[in-house]
Amino acid sequence: MKLSFHHGWGFDRSFWDALCALLPQWQQVRDDRGYFGAGEEAASDGPCLAVAHSFGTMRVLADPPPGLVGIVAFNGFERFTALPGKPGVAVRVVDRMLRRFDIDPHAVLAEFRRSVGGEAPFGKIDADPLRADLLRLRDARPPLPEVPVVAVNGGRDPLLPADMRAAVFTGCDVRRMEHEGGGHLLPLEDPELCAQAVRGAVQALS
Repeated sequence: MKLSFHHGWGFDRSFWDALCALLPQWQQVRDDRGYFGAGEEAASDGPCLAVAHSFGTMRVLADPPPGLVGIVAFNGFERFTALPGKPGVAVRVVDRMLRRFDIDPHAVLAEFRRSVGGEAPFGKIDADPLRADLLRLRDARPPLPEVPVVAVNGGRDPLLPADMRAAVFTGCDVRRMEHEGGGHLLPLEDPELCAQAVRGAVQALS
């Protein structure tokens, strides 16, 4: 079993450093969308478990890795913005970010990261993939997966509304878990809990 890691909007492959260090028994690959430099695909062959954070989950659903057998989604979702009858983040939130992004992308990214608890500094950005993925966050709705999903959310997530967290992946084989005191960056906030979730998912697939 290989672990394939997919980060969320505004971060890069280093987001997974702490969690990957706790899972040395499995081969690991990580993708990188290139927000801060050259991008990188998570090349995989054979059975793999996708480990995704936030928008990284949508990316996995839109382009599943070869051999995908399951997904562990931390603060993840199949659709970000709300639709009639489907809870989510208000479209106006993303539209406001897009308008400001065209003026000062660095400031928008910095504000977003602060709002979800990401205080670490970051370097020069590539605005093009960041803006493209903001549009995907606003509009995209990839298909639900045909593999089992473990959805792990934070009970104090400042980004994802509670009704959205309770409804993610409705209609597929999903097991939901909630970290009562956790926020939107669970793999950074509590990597050990996240490692336990990954180990449990691998065991369930064995």
